[in-house]
Amino acid sequence: MRSPTSSHRSRPVAPADGLPGRLRAAAGVLLAAGLGLSLPACADQQQDPELRAVVQQAIATTRCDDQPDRFGEEVFFKLQEPRLRKYVSDPTLRVDILRHVYCASNAVVRRYRHEHNFNLLLTPELVLAVIDVESRFDLYAVSTSGAVGLMQVMPFWPHNLGVENRLFGNVEFNVRLGCEILGFYMHSERNDYRRALARYNGSLGRRDYPDLVLTRLSSRWRS
Repeated sequence: MRSPTSSHRSRPVAPADGLPGRLRAAAGVLLAAGLGLSLPACADQQQDPELRAVVQQAIATTRCDDQPDRFGEEVFFKLQEPRLRKYVSDPTLRVDILRHVYCASNAVVRRYRHEHNFNLLLTPELVLAVIDVESRFDLYAVSTSGAVGLMQVMPFWPHNLGVENRLFGNVEFNVRLGCEILGFYMHSERNDYRRALARYNGSLGRRDYPDLVLTRLSSRWRS
């Protein structure tokens, strides 16, 4: 895993920041198997049953075509589109990223409120900061551990759950799964941003990655 302060490689290898700690070795198993390499010992134990259920539910969720908060989405777009323009030149891609970040993050918040009576502090601005650090908004970013796409989600999940892998180059699918995984850690850590972000990154006990994301949040994406 790279240091979160290291420079970004534009193509095709991106930082391995988005890899949740419990998934790192499991992903390595799949990557190594695909490359014909020797497998790490006990890698098949790096699976969180609770997180598996969350990801499975996210995969089964329909697209965000029924966003109930159109006004909030419009305000978010007007604030963030000029900011995102600095990093994403394609206007269609900018709209796609902002739409799905807003929709997916709010869908996770609504679900935790409904199912767990818990006010999850997962904001679309935080998700933008995570994507900024993870992939620099590169749809085709791939980490050395095999994590892919905007939020650097492991292809282990669709493979393990027997569904089509649309994480690579697909905004909607990647952001939806990434938001669910981050939401899971936010709920587990009772909205402790630093601990949740560190778990998402696989660096619990260190502050460099959480501090980098929170700095990006306050300096680039906070409304």
